[in-house]
Formats: sequence, structure tokens, C-alpha cells
Amino acid sequence: MIGPKAAGLPAVEHIVVTGISRAPATIRPAGQTTYSAEASSFAGQVGQSVADMVVTIPGVSFTQGNGPRDTVVSVRGSGDRQSYGLKNLQVLEDGFPMTQPDGTARADLIDPHAYDGVDVFEGPASTVYGNYAINGAINFRTRQGADIHGLELGSDFGSFGMVNTYATLGLGNHAYDLMVFGSNVRGNGFIANSHYDTSTENIRLRVNLAPSDRLIFKVVNNITHANLPVRLSLDQYRANPYQHGCADASAAAAGCASVNLLLNGRFGAREAVSPQAAGLGRFDRRTIIGLRWEHDFSSRTTWRNQFTYDQRHIDQPTSPTSFVGPYNSYNASSDVTNRASIGGTSLESFAGISFDYLDYGYQTYNILPLGGAARGAMSSQSYGHQWNLGARFQEDWHFAPDWHAVVGLGGTYSDIGATQALYAYSAAATTSNLVTANRFFFNLAPEGALIYTPARDWALYARVGTAYGTPSASNLFITPQGQYGSNTQLKSQSSVGVDLGADWRLGKIVHVQATGFYEFYNNELVSQSAGVNTVGAYTFNAPASQHRGVVLGLDYTPMPHILPGGKIALSYTYDNQVYTNYTEVLSNSQVSRGFSRKGDHIPGVIPNFLNARFLYDQPTGRFEGLGGYAEVTWRDAYWLDNANMLKAPGYALLNLEIHYDPPRHMGWVHRLHWYFEVQNVANQTYIAGATPISDILLANGQQAGAGNLGASTGSIYAGSPRAYFGGVRLRL
Repeated sequence: MIGPKAAGLPAVEHIVVTGISRAPATIRPAGQTTYSAEASSFAGQVGQSVADMVVTIPGVSFTQGNGPRDTVVSVRGSGDRQSYGLKNLQVLEDGFPMTQPDGTARADLIDPHAYDGVDVFEGPASTVYGNYAINGAINFRTRQGADIHGLELGSDFGSFGMVNTYATLGLGNHAYDLMVFGSNVRGNGFIANSHYDTSTENIRLRVNLAPSDRLIFKVVNNITHANLPVRLSLDQYRANPYQHGCADASAAAAGCASVNLLLNGRFGAREAVSPQAAGLGRFDRRTIIGLRWEHDFSSRTTWRNQFTYDQRHIDQPTSPTSFVGPYNSYNASSDVTNRASIGGTSLESFAGISFDYLDYGYQTYNILPLGGAARGAMSSQSYGHQWNLGARFQEDWHFAPDWHAVVGLGGTYSDIGATQALYAYSAAATTSNLVTANRFFFNLAPEGALIYTPARDWALYARVGTAYGTPSASNLFITPQGQYGSNTQLKSQSSVGVDLGADWRLGKIVHVQATGFYEFYNNELVSQSAGVNTVGAYTFNAPASQHRGVVLGLDYTPMPHILPGGKIALSYTYDNQVYTNYTEVLSNSQVSRGFSRKGDHIPGVIPNFLNARFLYDQPTGRFEGLGGYAEVTWRDAYWLDNANMLKAPGYALLNLEIHYDPPRHMGWVHRLHWYFEVQNVANQTYIAGATPISDILLANGQQAGAGNLGASTGSIYAGSPRAYFGGVRLRL
């Protein structure tokens, strides 16, 4: 569902602001385009992943990552070129950082049943959120204990062996608020070798120590155990999208994906084996513990101090090598918000400082073709750190009854230091090569916005925002060939974006929010796959690029008197991203050639995407509480390579859902909720996720066309065929 307005509209306006918890946990960037989704749009359905939470939010898209709950969430195309996680965004939960200092955030730990809503701040946001907020920020809000007021038990079940069992405990009054959530979800998956078993625990406790002091304690813990199929080429996808009958297939089997493993785990001959035979998967743990103290100096001034510890431990045999190691991070911040009155006008001031630190040490091992991801010799090891020291301020001046002006400035100093040891083996000897990186970055992000509210239900806004994102240590050690090595020359990316938007309501009948954006990027960080038998994606700087588009959200009640329970909800995004200055060098065994990509579309970016829901909930009478929706989701075709030779086809899906929430007058039955839904009603075969691929220089010195690129592996995951899900929830 669309959010209420652009953040920062004056409090005296009667526009209802959804998406702010009773005690705001995070700073909303004044004047920034903001959309929200409330639990009412996702709590009554299967809720397998974060995709179910954000599907109705304009400007937000998603693709399949590496694992069933590893959804790649993208704001205005921020993560469309990634194979996993949430990139080029700062992600928070109840105001606590979920993005580690190297810019990594993952969606595995998000079970939608625990949440009250999500707010998305779109466009450059580094003024307030610092490093990596290049396309914005997302704040997930867990449920309030006082609203739960007891114990809820639930279970979802459906196609491909999916079962999710969860429980939520909520208690609260004026002195405290406690929410405890736990779930376990498991299933066989619809692609071969995609069985998964994931458990999540989420706790939030707020204690009012005194009228002016509050403590908020936060814990998130997630364990992910998932088998992992191999990403396909477009040719393999067309021949066998779900990899049926491939468990024992060789590399020559039509449409079957495989990985090439060293027979002795060190050097020499390789054998092509299926993902099942190799034992590919992800076996990860993530633990986050946070504490925040909020103190009111007065009714106008609030001081917040926060500390978060975040450990991500990964064990990922996802390619011919297995990646193992811990990532420990620490985040501390302090900020002050003051609301003052100056000559009859109001001024809200915000200032803060932050420091985060990450240290890591990982090893990679060659995988033996013995099953169970058996480890051979070590192929590399790396140790390093990254820290970011930031400061920011923002002034929001309500200088006239209908006008706001916003100015702000943020800056971050970043330090990245890392070493990587590479090992090569032969019958005669073992050799090693050491690659080091010691990089320092300083970035500034000014912003300004003007907001005009000429009437109660109208708001117009204009904003100029800036943002930046440094490379992470992992970007610095993968070469264009997709192998470990030196890529230490990378620069920070930066952007300047202009937003022009309007927010309009016509009573309870229509709510429209529309935003046009134009963003200019320097040294944009773009990643692409070099194939399945490589260790990772290669990242490069595109000197100049532009992103421009339109974001539209609509809530419409067409017949409020005749059919008050009926509504249409629509979200649409047009996203046109092109290189304006980038020359790519391609090489073969004999020659290298440069090709200008000026005017080419940036690969991976979905140019048009639409979600339309037609909803009905019976408000009164015998069938009160009975409702459902029909949903259409459309994704346009998009380019897979820099030369714009090969496209991933688009798709349109139809989903149906029905639910029942018995009314209060039905006594104990009121405590029971149930639903049933059908996804992909037409049983279409479609691409759920596709990462960009590298272009190829042929022996004749020409670029490879679509026919050759269709065989490039390491890109595509198919989406789910028709699936049926149901669930029940009981409130005690």
C-alpha cells in the first residue's frame, strides 16, 4: 500500500501519518519521498519472505537471491545488479542498524509475521544515513506488545513441503512494552537442491525508566540452512528451468547445471558434478544485539544513544570453492533532536555522530567431488577491517504556514584495510601470492528540500539529495575473470538526485502520491557474473551514469457507499538507467578492445514494474470479516549485459487470496484467523532473479551476440510454478 506522504510535512496538517511507531525509533528524512506498507497488506497471507512485505510499495522491486528467504530488495534499481541481499541501502529495524559497516544486509532474518510495517525512504539519503544510503533507507517496524496483548500461535503450509510454525508473545502498558517472536520455516523448494530450514528469533523490549528516560533492547537471531541450486544460463533456463532429473547429470546433459571440481582438491583434472552431488548450500548464522537509551531534556529536546553488536558467520559452499568465516561488527551512535519556536515559526534541528567497525577473517577451500561439500586444499584466506566515522545535521524550518525548508549536511570518513593470500598448487610445489589493500575515503552529502502544503489534502515537494557508497573489501579482491586477485583501484560511488513530487487525498476515496526523479551518478559501482565456475561477481566503476524515472502509488475506493469494502491499490515504477560515460575493455587470448557503453542501458534494471491489487473486505453483516484480493504483478524485460545484446524476458503473474477474520460478536471464534491463496494461477514459467553477465570478445575481435551470451552461466533462477498455501493463527 502507498505511504501517507513525503516525510517532513508539518504536524498541523491533518494528513494521517502512518508508518511511525508510537515512539519513533528512526529519524525520517524531512522532505524525502517516503512510502510505507502496513501489516494489513501482508499479515493475512503466507508471508514467506520480505518480498510479501514490499510488493505493494511503489519504487521497490525484488528478485530471488541465494536461498529461499534471501530476497534482493531494490529501491529505484539499487539492488537490481546484485545476486544477494540489500545493497546500496541502509537497512534498519526499530531504528537499529541491520546493515553491517561494509554495506551488507540480508533478508534471511526477516519473517513478515513479526512486523507491523515497513517504511521506505527513497532517493539519495547519505545526509542522514551515511555510507551506502546511495538509493535510500528502509526501516522495518516490529509489532507492539500492547497490540498483541497475549500469545499468538500460527502455522502456514503449502506447496513444495513448505511449513512455517511461529509464535508471538506481546505484553505492554505505560511502563513497558515487550514483543517476543520465534519461527521455523522449512520446505523442499521447487528447484532441485533447494531444500531449506530456517529459524528466527526476534525480541524488542521498551522500558520507561522515568517520564524522561526510556531503554529499548533489541535481539535478532537467525540460523539459515539451505541447499543451493546453481544459477543458470538463459539457454539452460529455457531447456530445464527447475533442473528436473539433474541430480546425477554430467555437464553434457541438456539443460542441467553443474560445477567443475578438482578431483584431488588441489590441482589438475576437474569433474563436472551437479549441485546435489557437490553439496552446495548456505549454512549461516546472524546474531544482532542492540541497546538504545532515549532521554528527554525537555518536551522539545530528545537525546538518543545507541550501541549494536552484529555477528554474521557464514559457511557457503556455493561454487567450486567454499567460503567460511565470521564478520563481527560494532555500531555506536548519538544524536539530538530539538524542536524550537522562532518568531512564531517552528524549527526542528537534528544532529548526530556515529562510528561503526567491522573485522573479519575468512578462508576459501576447493570443494572435492565427494559429496557434502567436502573441503580440499585452501585456495585463499583474507583478513581485514572497515570502519566508518560519520557526522550529520539537518534543519527543518516551517517558515510560513504552508511552507517548509530543509537543509542538511552529512559526512563520513571510511578506512578499509585488508590482505588476501592466494594459493596455487602443482605436483612440484605450492606457491602463494599476497594482495593488500589500504584505502581511505572521505565523502560529503549536502541536501535541500522545499515542501508546500496549500490545502489540507495537498502537498507538493522538491528535493535535491546526495549520497555516497564506498567499495567494500569483498569488491577489492575479485578480478574481471571472476577469480580471487587484485581489484583494489575501485573508487567511491556518489550521486546527486532531484525529486519532484505531489501527494493528494480526496477524503477516503482517493489517495495519490507521484514522484519524478532524476539522479546523476559518478563512479557507479556495478557488478556482473563471470560464470558459475568462478568465485564471485566482478565489480567496476562506471565513470558516469544517469537514473531517471517516475514512481506512482494509488489507493482508490471506487464505490464507498455502495461497496465500502472494495478498494484498488496500485503501485508503478518506471526506471530508466543508462551509462553516459563508460568504456569497457574486452579481451580474448590474442587481443583487447575497448567498447563505449555511452547510451546503453545498465544491465539488471527492470524498466517497468507494476503491482495492482483488487481487494474486498466485508465490513458488516453475516459475512463480516470475510475478504480477499486478486493481484497482478508485471515485470518488464530487462538487459543482462553491458552491450545490451541479451534480455531476460518479462512476465505477468496473477495471484488470488481469501481470508476470514471473525468479528468480535462471535466470541472465542474471533480469536481465529485463516487464509488460503493461490500464487501464479496461470502456472507461468518465469525468471525470478537474473544477475548481469559479462560480455565476450570473439576470436574475430567482435562482441558476442545474444546467441553466444545465452550460454553464459551463473545468472538465472526460475520463479515458482503454481503454488497453493494456507494458514491459521490463534490468539490466546
